[in-house]
Amino acid sequence: MAENSSILPNVEFESPEEFISEEYEHTTGLAPDQLIQAREIVRKGNQSFQDNKVDEAIGYYSKALVFIPEDPVILSNRSAAFSRISKLLRSRSSSESEYQPLNGLDPTTHAALALKDAEKVLKVRSNSAKSYILKANALVLLDLYDEGRETLLQGLQVDPHSSSLQNFFKDLERISGCSVQNGKRRKLQHYDDFECILCLKLLYEPVTTPCGHSFCRNCLFQSMDHGNKCPICRTILYISRRKYPISVTLNNIIQKNFPEEHAERQAEKNKLTNLVGDIMPLFVMDAILPTQKLSINVFEPRYRLMIRRIMEGNRRMGMVIIDPGTNTISDIACEVEITECEHLPDGRFYLEVEGRRRFNIIRSWDQDGYRVAEVEWFQDTHPLENTPERDELQVLASRAVTAAQMLRQSHGNSRLNSRRSERMPSEDEPELLSFWLADLLNTGPLDRLNLLRMTDTRERITHMLNYQGELQGCAIQ
Repeated sequence: MAENSSILPNVEFESPEEFISEEYEHTTGLAPDQLIQAREIVRKGNQSFQDNKVDEAIGYYSKALVFIPEDPVILSNRSAAFSRISKLLRSRSSSESEYQPLNGLDPTTHAALALKDAEKVLKVRSNSAKSYILKANALVLLDLYDEGRETLLQGLQVDPHSSSLQNFFKDLERISGCSVQNGKRRKLQHYDDFECILCLKLLYEPVTTPCGHSFCRNCLFQSMDHGNKCPICRTILYISRRKYPISVTLNNIIQKNFPEEHAERQAEKNKLTNLVGDIMPLFVMDAILPTQKLSINVFEPRYRLMIRRIMEGNRRMGMVIIDPGTNTISDIACEVEITECEHLPDGRFYLEVEGRRRFNIIRSWDQDGYRVAEVEWFQDTHPLENTPERDELQVLASRAVTAAQMLRQSHGNSRLNSRRSERMPSEDEPELLSFWLADLLNTGPLDRLNLLRMTDTRERITHMLNYQGELQGCAIQ
């Protein structure tokens, strides 16, 4: 007996729970004198438990349950008492059993009674770490190591920060290999207890809310884009989305027990955040030009989700406008890079973006509420060297530089003031220069869309010089 008990985890409850009768006055229907009597019986049982008179304690707890059946406090204490006496009986040496035989129930029966009480407690107190420890302790005493381990895993999902659960789990991991048949532990066959209730998949990057519920990190934040309440119990969540940590213990348990499923979830996330090939998430708002800078306040839930994914990837997205001619998104757009991103406490994002490359939209579709497109990149068709068209482009580029310098020296325009200290593209970069000039002139959305469609740099520069001339009352002929 002693040899078998030596490998059990060291789980013990030093002090039983106190029974507060005032909590039951309005719920049990018992008279006040009966509650007082039940409280006195539990008090005597607790004293016997602390004095290690476990049989006596069990007797008191059983009497108290006559007054208040299924009470979780009394059942919890009795389960702990049954487990203690089972462990004490297991620890008796052979000589003690021979020369001082005991009458009554055997250790296995006491453990089974402890398990029965623990399961009743767990039905009522499913959010309590102690409930899972009581059940796991009884299962281990019955040599049901795998079931005990699964119970602890369930408890760690509810309370991943419980040091008691963590220590019990570590001890059981350490010694269970010595007591399982053939020295092999059965791997968990399913992940139902580790399933996110929002996406109905294995938890990925799990977070546990203050109210004790666990979700995928992205699933919880996506839910909070619509309101800061727990999706299960509707408790208001005062948590920082920027700093709220992943549950390391729960994440390690999942990775260890479900490596293949976890790898699938990771690949699924990478597919959404690191878009391969020519796939581009779209922000439908405005037409933006290469080199143009823009500040954006992102508040819509669908775009909050999109920005979170983009920031975990290459920080790039497409900016597209609704074409008034077709009343659908335009077939021409511009890629932008997020140069600054501030995640505000209320869940919004403040972004600074800068235009990069143009693309044609081949096809687009909805993905989790926002648009994603397959794109084809394009740029201007440049004239060959030593041709009249090339010479014409150089002359226009030189005039564009002069016009841009005159605009930068003017005052009273916030856009010009912000551009004054920036590097201006040179004559050797006529395509970028044409867009830079268009941004300085603060062209409207439809004008910018037309400029994006142009593939002749000469045409674009000429258009912008004429536009500047019209503003000054002297259009270029």
